[in-house]
Amino acid sequence: MENAEFIEVLRTEGETLAVLADRAGWDAEVPSCPGWHTRDLVAHLGNVHRRVALYVAGATEPVRGAWEAPADAELDDWYRAGHAALVDALSNAPADLECWTFVPAASPLAFWTRRQAHEMAVHRIDAELAAGAEHLPFGTSFAADGIDELLHGALSRPQGTLRSGSPHAIRVRPTDAGGRSWLLRLSNDPPRVHNDDPAPADCTVSGTADALYAALWNRSGFKELDVTGDTSLVDQWSTLAAV
Repeated sequence: MENAEFIEVLRTEGETLAVLADRAGWDAEVPSCPGWHTRDLVAHLGNVHRRVALYVAGATEPVRGAWEAPADAELDDWYRAGHAALVDALSNAPADLECWTFVPAASPLAFWTRRQAHEMAVHRIDAELAAGAEHLPFGTSFAADGIDELLHGALSRPQGTLRSGSPHAIRVRPTDAGGRSWLLRLSNDPPRVHNDDPAPADCTVSGTADALYAALWNRSGFKELDVTGDTSLVDQWSTLAAV
């Protein structure tokens, strides 16, 4: 996917989330984020948008601190302003942008457009759950990209907690993504992820890209997925792959 496509996802999903948050109400619990209410979800995103906008403006070191979210009556406007400012910043950023990132990517701009599209998409699921709304599936290409971004990104970072005392391999296989798959090799070290590796796996998890995307991000269980082999490996996913 291209940067412009990710920015469009960020824009549309951000607007959808605002509508869902309004439907849910600020006091609604967010089941997928224990301890959070809708206001916490929206305050979190308002902070993320403002922080990332500083990176897109050229910040080369991690931005510390947080923005205090306003009272409920002003929270929607505050969220929408930060979201719109980030969409505008990414849309107008130069292709050769230099700024801080936290995983390797083709470019800093490519990193942040992709990361923020998936940040927003995953939290849209949270807002759906808070509002009791039916899940609107993501497109196959975007969901498959989100699986790739999660496995090669957050879960493979040195501070990641997806570890195993003995070597194991998990295959993730979308049934609607043109044969794409990922093989995660687990050990005491961060996972090693191999795209389209035909090597044997101890466990294979299959399903639509959308269902896999939600499950691997711990926004749904694995009940809608076909799990074969050592099912204990996915039984531990929600605690070991905390994202």
